[in-house]
Amino acid sequence: MTEDEFDLLDELYFVQPFAYLKDAMGWEDEKLIDTLESLYQKAYIKCLKEPDEEIFEVRDFSLKLQEMYFLATKKGLMAHNGR
Repeated sequence: MTEDEFDLLDELYFVQPFAYLKDAMGWEDEKLIDTLESLYQKAYIKCLKEPDEEIFEVRDFSLKLQEMYFLATKKGLMAHNGR
């Protein structure tokens, strides 16, 4: 897990919208999107359409990302805490 992935997972113990993550991390969109996509590919996070409605397959991470919510998965939390 990279430092960026670790830092982003710190923010995902609870459901968070993209706008919150952008503000909290202070990263450019490209860095945030790339890190979210990397975490998603590792199954460390899940993406949600609404705070309680999971999207089970994200095909293009750049589409409507600003409208999505994110949450660490159990696998992601275990990787984050085991570091």
